[in-house]
Amino acid sequence: MSSGPARAGGPVLLLGALGVVFGDIGTSPLYAFTTVLADGARGPARLTPELVYGMTSTVIWSMVLVVSLLYVRLLLRADNDGEGGLLALLALLRRTADGGRARSLAVLSVVAALGAAMFLGDSVITPAISVLSAAEGLEVSDPGLGRFVVPMALVVLAVLFVVQQFGTGSIGRFFGPVMVVWFASLTVLGAVSIAHHPGVLQALSPHWIVRYVATEPLTAFLSLGAVVLAFTGAEALYADLGHFGREAIARAWSFVVLPALVVAYLGQAAAVAADPAAAANPFYALVPGWLTLPMVVLATLATIIASQAVISGAFTVVQQASRLGLLPTVHVRHTSEEQAGQIYVPAVNWLVAAAVLALVVLFGSSAALASAYGLAVTVTVTVTATMFLALRTRQAAIGEVTGTASRASRAAAGLVLALVLVFLAANLPKIASGGWLPIGIGLVLVVVMTTWARGRATIDQRRRADSPPLLELLAEVAAPGSAVERVPGSAVFFSRHPDVTPGALSTMVEQVHTLQRVVLLLTIATVDRPSVTDEDRLQLDRLGDEHDGVCQATATYGYADHVDLAGLLARAVELSDGELDGLDPATTTFFVSDPVVVFDRGASMARWRQRVYLALDRVTPDAVDLFRLPSERTVVIGRQVTL
Repeated sequence: MSSGPARAGGPVLLLGALGVVFGDIGTSPLYAFTTVLADGARGPARLTPELVYGMTSTVIWSMVLVVSLLYVRLLLRADNDGEGGLLALLALLRRTADGGRARSLAVLSVVAALGAAMFLGDSVITPAISVLSAAEGLEVSDPGLGRFVVPMALVVLAVLFVVQQFGTGSIGRFFGPVMVVWFASLTVLGAVSIAHHPGVLQALSPHWIVRYVATEPLTAFLSLGAVVLAFTGAEALYADLGHFGREAIARAWSFVVLPALVVAYLGQAAAVAADPAAAANPFYALVPGWLTLPMVVLATLATIIASQAVISGAFTVVQQASRLGLLPTVHVRHTSEEQAGQIYVPAVNWLVAAAVLALVVLFGSSAALASAYGLAVTVTVTVTATMFLALRTRQAAIGEVTGTASRASRAAAGLVLALVLVFLAANLPKIASGGWLPIGIGLVLVVVMTTWARGRATIDQRRRADSPPLLELLAEVAAPGSAVERVPGSAVFFSRHPDVTPGALSTMVEQVHTLQRVVLLLTIATVDRPSVTDEDRLQLDRLGDEHDGVCQATATYGYADHVDLAGLLARAVELSDGELDGLDPATTTFFVSDPVVVFDRGASMARWRQRVYLALDRVTPDAVDLFRLPSERTVVIGRQVTL
């Protein structure tokens, strides 16, 4: 990231943040207030101005507390070397943990897995509900066009997922200007409506919330399940911290996005207070008839941008979860030479595409998807607030943060968490009407993550126990009269851990009795940081004997870094002081250890989870696929490992 004014939140970064960070929350006026009105009243006859003011005030102040306080004021200051997001919080918690808190850290790891899983579920629901809500403007323009809403949404979404493989660099530059036009449109349309019914400005006072709760307690509680839709996409503010920085995101929210959203919701409230029939679609009630179709086009562009943001977020979360050991390794393709953060994960793209298109067909409208969406958002925010509070509590306990500011941040996080738990309770009755969807997606993904992490740890432990000591093995090779023949050429042996002898090396020495004259034992390690500097990237160990032609290297990467194998090998040769001369990526032979997993009937892991792990292991790409090793110079050696 660059430094200076631009980095601190200048116009370029602010425009970029508007186009990437705020697409999801910026398009929430398309469906949020509609759902709040539907949940908070039973028919237009009950929509009195006082009731509408109470609902509107609840929406506005919920945004202020959750987004402005939790995300902008608190979470943007909890960065992991500049990066944000749930997995960054998990990494920070791991750093502050000690041996006595292993159990609590394990629980928080499961909580983080749940949050990441719900975010992935959100990535499925957001494109469907956003594009559907924009396309529904066709029906407002002409009821006869209603039959084209679902086909239009399917076409737009299908094209969106197809173009992912080409990257978004060429069109991404237009995201910011489009969202500027979108927020300007929200402001103008809302202001015109407010001018016709200025009494709606009373809703800015939170006393209307008190009146609403006092007069309609049950209705107010149930409507909270829809109020959360007003801050969908808030997680993007934290997740994109590393791309745009705290100042740009905070300024874009405070000076552009929040004012536009407040005016938009007040405008919708004014329209409904003047004519309760407008509750059927209060957003398009703001739009003059002659402007409806152009607004449908603009809304569709804005929802495409919102969808793109969560799709890119899904790619990033899966990559980070994979690097942190929560998911199997995945193929990651970088679609930009300038921006390392622009990636494409084929498997994730097509799985999400299939799920999104299925949701559009099955649910058919944004209103039908609202229950599912609200629960997904609420769980994600609940998990985030819980982990932030745990982090600040732990940091205070070890003296990392102290003073009044520390106590204030914990108190504020606790306040927001208590509020979000009320939102969560209000969403529970919606499980039967669609809330089962994110819960189902989340539970499946949590099982996958925890099963993979536990299975991988078990196998690593078994391989370490069965591995012969490396130095003893090399001493056997170098001993006079050794049965191991050193042959011309070079070889690279991949190892998951530097303290574990590669299984392929053991096989070559103990069974084949052959070893190349130049050998590099290479471990690719991932740390709980987003990136590692080039200076700290590679550590080379000549293993005590400077003339045996065997070196061990550990390449350290952050969870957001890209692995450059050719560059690694070249750097290893430079650091070896001639020991690895002759190691050429174009001619060397690569050896990969492939553990063959078999079941242990007495294992602590349930049999069905063993089968889940085995299924995941079978579709996980190995080093041959990940590093695109040449098949004619790659040797894969299997070793049986018990799970």
